[in-house]
Amino acid sequence: MPTARRAVLLVNLGSPAAPTRAAVSRFLEEFLSDRRVVDLNPILWGFLRRAIILPRRSGPVAHAYASIWTPEGSPLVAYARAVRDALRARLGSDVRVEIAMRYGEPSIERMLSEFARDGIERVRAIPLFPQYSETTTGSVLAELERARARLPRGPELDPLRSHHADPGYIAALAASVRAELARGPVDHFVWSFHGLPVRYVRRGDPYERESRETARLLARELGLADDQWTLVWQSRFGREPWLEPAADRLVPELARTKPRILIACPGFAADCLETLEEIGLRLKQSFLAGGGTELRLVPCLNASEPWVDALERLATASGPG
Repeated sequence: MPTARRAVLLVNLGSPAAPTRAAVSRFLEEFLSDRRVVDLNPILWGFLRRAIILPRRSGPVAHAYASIWTPEGSPLVAYARAVRDALRARLGSDVRVEIAMRYGEPSIERMLSEFARDGIERVRAIPLFPQYSETTTGSVLAELERARARLPRGPELDPLRSHHADPGYIAALAASVRAELARGPVDHFVWSFHGLPVRYVRRGDPYERESRETARLLARELGLADDQWTLVWQSRFGREPWLEPAADRLVPELARTKPRILIACPGFAADCLETLEEIGLRLKQSFLAGGGTELRLVPCLNASEPWVDALERLATASGPG
């Protein structure tokens, strides 16, 4: 197959088009309508979502987005473009590299349609969620198949399922931690991952197991003893049990004995609302209020050179990962 017929599609979660109530409401409606994200009774959930959740949450979430918005737009989208451009430079003109978002634009359906129109025959799809979950990667893979099925003649899909233990990914994480650590020592390290309802794990979702393996591999790469680091789970919403310990409860408690901590978010490929605002602003404020003196947030992989190195290898490999 001629290499000019190949493409790499980097897929992330997505972002509102603007930090406004209307744009956030549209984004949340699409995100929270995904049955893999929220699997409650669709009739009841539809009523709760439209009558209660969107009216109440759109304003505060828009305010949170406004606190991290950049001249280039959403940080997640800006970094997606940067890493796309860096990977294009690595792979050359024989391989087309594009980005897509699971929610919002550019959509997966739009990009697959463009590939089909332009004669792309094989697409290496890389969901930028290192740890597999049905709520993230599973949703992306399902949408890829749905969008391809709508095309008269769609390209062959070669999706990456997980890269939670990929050596290049772990090395890139470690490099980002070392770069931040060069600014001065800390008393403790915290790895914060997006949380998940416990019932998802109980029915077989591998996300918790893969996240814990990433955490252990990162600590080992950095030469940390078990008592030098802690894993926490962030971004809980709703009333049902989620994975523990929760970041917003445990991290402020650490302030009493570990006044200087460094936090990395290995599950996020790019800085976004959950890293910059939830951890870098709100959790930092809680930590300092609890008696801590310094909370340093490690930038996500974004478009760093070690991460582009890892993506280049993942993009040119084949198979489900």
